[in-house]
Amino acid sequence: MISTWDEGKNVNAAAWKTFSKKGRALDAIEAGAIYIENKISCCVGLGGNPDRDGIVTLDACVMDEHANCGAVAGLEQIKHPLSVARKLMETTPHVLLVGDGAQQFALQNGFTKEAAVLSEDAKLEYDKWLKKSEYKPAINIENKKGHGPFAPAQLDDGSLNHDTMGMIAMDAAGNLSGGVTTSGMAFKLHGRVGDSAIIGAGLFVDNEIGAATSSGVGEEVIRICGTHMVVEYMRQGYTPEMACKKVVERIIKRNPAKAKEIQVGFVAVNKKGLYGAYSIQEGFVYAVKSLQEDKVHPSKYFFAATS
Repeated sequence: MISTWDEGKNVNAAAWKTFSKKGRALDAIEAGAIYIENKISCCVGLGGNPDRDGIVTLDACVMDEHANCGAVAGLEQIKHPLSVARKLMETTPHVLLVGDGAQQFALQNGFTKEAAVLSEDAKLEYDKWLKKSEYKPAINIENKKGHGPFAPAQLDDGSLNHDTMGMIAMDAAGNLSGGVTTSGMAFKLHGRVGDSAIIGAGLFVDNEIGAATSSGVGEEVIRICGTHMVVEYMRQGYTPEMACKKVVERIIKRNPAKAKEIQVGFVAVNKKGLYGAYSIQEGFVYAVKSLQEDKVHPSKYFFAATS
């Protein structure tokens, strides 16, 4: 089980309960998502920061070993968007529902509509942001909110962030699945959708080859179909780390000056169980749990951090 950021260690622990019962990778992914979506303080799910209109909208996707996939975007007032995405995948011929349609589908399938109230942390951040109303993503802000071994000091300036939990897993049968859940880029335009709801951008699974997920500025991942490209490089024989690196280099090559100001990280696992990651900036970390280990790893990176 592999999850982005240092909070991924707790996500992995929640997911591992499924694996301890020889469960399916897809079930482990959903268990990890439910854990993080329930944890209001981590800024994934309904506790996350709102868009610039003060509304929390959620994106999520899921993909299994049979290339079945489902996704929701711009979902409001529903606590578990990844579970909604799975229900969509398993009960309809569609892949992506958005906005009111996604909420209607969720309610029709037994999900509960939550009150449209900002969490205490989100309200504080939103009030800070309103003072300047600047759209300026902060690098590695997910980890700056964390408390793990690689977490820098928390910012308190109301900076933008992109809170995302990406997860990929291989079960005892050797089958792969993945999922992503996010409240998206904080203070985004209402209706903005990042890579987390886009199959082939924020997540891609090919059960013959491997799986990959991403975190960071989603627009840059969408532009190059990032996780699909990572899996295709693994198909060509590259290790997961090298596949991630080559895709990061494509982002940087497209706009080197812009790349110095943003973060994108990819993490991947291949069919042999080998894993690796690579990011634009120093500071991206990911958590791995297996029968052999349970730890947070720093990703290799292109640009070193500057003081």
